Amino acid sequence: MTERPPLDLFSSDTATAISASDIAVAFDPARLTQARQLAGLTKAALAAQIGISGAAVSQWESRTSPPRPDHLSRAAEVLDVPVEFFAAGRPLAQLDGAGAHFRSLRSTKAAQRAKAVAFAQQVWELAYALEKHVQFPAIDLPGFLPDDPTHLGDTPAEAARALRAHWALGRGPIPHLVRTLEMRGIVTTMVRFAGEDTPTVNAFSTSRMPRPTIVLTPDRGDDVCWHRFTAAHELGHLVLHRDAAPGDLDQEREADAFAAEFLTPADQITGLLPRRFDVKALGQLSHEWGVSIKSLVYRSRETGAISDAVARRAYQRLHHLYEIGMLGDDPVTHHPGEVPTLLSKAFELAETHGTLTLASLARELHWRPKRLRELLGQPDKRPVLRLITNAETPPDPA
Repeated sequence: MTERPPLDLFSSDTATAISASDIAVAFDPARLTQARQLAGLTKAALAAQIGISGAAVSQWESRTSPPRPDHLSRAAEVLDVPVEFFAAGRPLAQLDGAGAHFRSLRSTKAAQRAKAVAFAQQVWELAYALEKHVQFPAIDLPGFLPDDPTHLGDTPAEAARALRAHWALGRGPIPHLVRTLEMRGIVTTMVRFAGEDTPTVNAFSTSRMPRPTIVLTPDRGDDVCWHRFTAAHELGHLVLHRDAAPGDLDQEREADAFAAEFLTPADQITGLLPRRFDVKALGQLSHEWGVSIKSLVYRSRETGAISDAVARRAYQRLHHLYEIGMLGDDPVTHHPGEVPTLLSKAFELAETHGTLTLASLARELHWRPKRLRELLGQPDKRPVLRLITNAETPPDPA
């Protein structure tokens, strides 16, 4: 058996024609649901674009009756997938909205949650396909695997300290949080859902798939400190709430408490916090520990370094400093260790070893190459063809 190359996270064919009639025979309703949710369409909206009744799409997805080949071809056009995408026979992760923790659940509409869940399913499918060619880091998340009864602690803070110890992170800041998660086998991604903005889906995570998964959105990637805290918050859900139904505000508070302790352990940060609001001192700590000044003010109040009244005035002052441009955000793109790379590096490694190409992987997944590039975080490097009219033709310099 050919040995798969291990993935180092710190290291810098003609398809057979398949007709719509063939796919109609092997139609998988779950694939239609997935594609429709990724496109952000209701059953009625999809039906209208195909030119059929909404009841027909409902019957397709409920397995009551299969679609006609011509309707299936039109659905593929509308949903921007190859018609083969609808075929059964490929691994499909079963996940619904009740199995994912959303950072802003109350402001996230059901359709956006459905799109996010469908996206997470595809992330798993991509990881599964890549793992056939490349050895991913082993999952090292205490209590995640079915035969691992490990309990990290009774409180979020205890669990955070126990995980730091388990991962041998030592004392002091965690310099590359997202890379640390990926090295422990946690699939982390930061790309747009279905190629568009998802403004209310700040982030979400799930432990209901074979690998723990955290989805961070580039819409909120303008500030690395916010990004890191969000990643730690989702890690908290994976550790604390793997079997709990999401949506409880207490769970959100517990995940915040976990993140604060994981990034800035109380016994290490308390002695460093100024006893008054000092922007310069807090800014230095923010840079060293990778957490926001606002988070440090909250930590100062929480640990008793400052009073509630001082904290309120500090928040007002910070708001003013941001308004006048004295303080600004630091984009995630300036910090390579905070940008997910596990999936892209796995593909690059498989490609280097000659076991995979973008085209062959797209065929295996039944995705368009454009979709695969999106999930791998690869920009489209093809030159852009621009056609101009005679009126736009520049004058002859002669």
